Amino acid sequence: MPGGIEVARAGDGNDVTRSALEVSAVLTHHWLVRRRGGEKVLEALAALVPQAPVYTLVHDATGLRDSPLLRHEIHASFLQKIPGASRHYPRLLPLLPFAATRVRLPDVDLVLCSDAAMAKAMRPARRSTVVCYCHSPMRYAYEDELYEEYRRTIPLLGRPIFRAAVARARSIDRRAAERVDVFVANSRHVAERIRRSYGREAEVVHPPIEIPPAPNSRPRDDYYLSLGFHTAYKRLDLSVEACRRLGRKLVVIGTGPDVDRLRSTSPRNVEWLGWQPDDVVEDHLSRARGLLFPGEEDFGMVPVEAFSRGCPVVAYGTGGATETVLPGVCGTWFEEQSVEDVVEAMRALEATTFDPLAMHREAQRFGAERFRQEMRSVVDEALSGRLRS
Repeated sequence: MPGGIEVARAGDGNDVTRSALEVSAVLTHHWLVRRRGGEKVLEALAALVPQAPVYTLVHDATGLRDSPLLRHEIHASFLQKIPGASRHYPRLLPLLPFAATRVRLPDVDLVLCSDAAMAKAMRPARRSTVVCYCHSPMRYAYEDELYEEYRRTIPLLGRPIFRAAVARARSIDRRAAERVDVFVANSRHVAERIRRSYGREAEVVHPPIEIPPAPNSRPRDDYYLSLGFHTAYKRLDLSVEACRRLGRKLVVIGTGPDVDRLRSTSPRNVEWLGWQPDDVVEDHLSRARGLLFPGEEDFGMVPVEAFSRGCPVVAYGTGGATETVLPGVCGTWFEEQSVEDVVEAMRALEATTFDPLAMHREAQRFGAERFRQEMRSVVDEALSGRLRS
């Protein structure tokens, strides 16, 4: 039985009053293969509908480890039957739109969609209210620069297939967006991208960050940290080269294509730790001199996790970082994605004294309870609007 949530219910007149109306719900997500920022958001959404099943394209329970999502009933598309699909799903791009549209969702009141790809293309019942928390429209499908970056990584014979697959995905994605009742963006930056891609307005609800109960006053060690799933657009190469030029130690936590590409030729001052459990990540965020964040992110949960633990951030001054990293309080920005600009920003950070109390206070704007309250309000309003009509 799809999970329920208490929502507002229409009264006898035109007003809508709160009451304990139980509605059925399901969750959708693009793919569940590892616990990253999008999956942490999905966990918070799942807390609103604790009995709801989750529908996704591919699923790998080992990548989620101790995630509370494993307590939910999880349904995957037919792609799950393809050997290695949960590890090589990016190579299945030509099949993703077809797989998504083949997923028929149960006849429920609420579809709560967490999406950065094709989850919104899963087919809801006609009466369902669809609320889509959009981490971002597919950037490689809507942004020429990123499309070209992906295309260059593909062998020449495969590029026509890639071009056709992207065009097909974009077409289906835009049609699916028309079925969404309410879009929620994780930042103003993404809300603008939703406006450009879909011609739709979006509510802005920043993702939930687990903030420590107290500021961190531990002494900082003399090294920088790079943390996440490292793909080309996150520009790990800038962090590596900037630390080489300044002679600073860099600790890299996480996996990804750029780790494989850069590790063999990196200088000795770079330490590669690979994937690490939460307690190791927590320890490094509590000790590192600073976090290097040179990519353009839709929101970027890692910088907030860092400065909430007293670790200032060197961030590229565009995208979500401009909504989170307050210069002089939580870190510093640089303007161009160049080694020279990263080096200059690192020097500025080293010349600044940061107050852990002020950083912790600034992080409170992004707490998990705030996210639950704001999303509950959005869902209530969306369902109430459907009841009115």
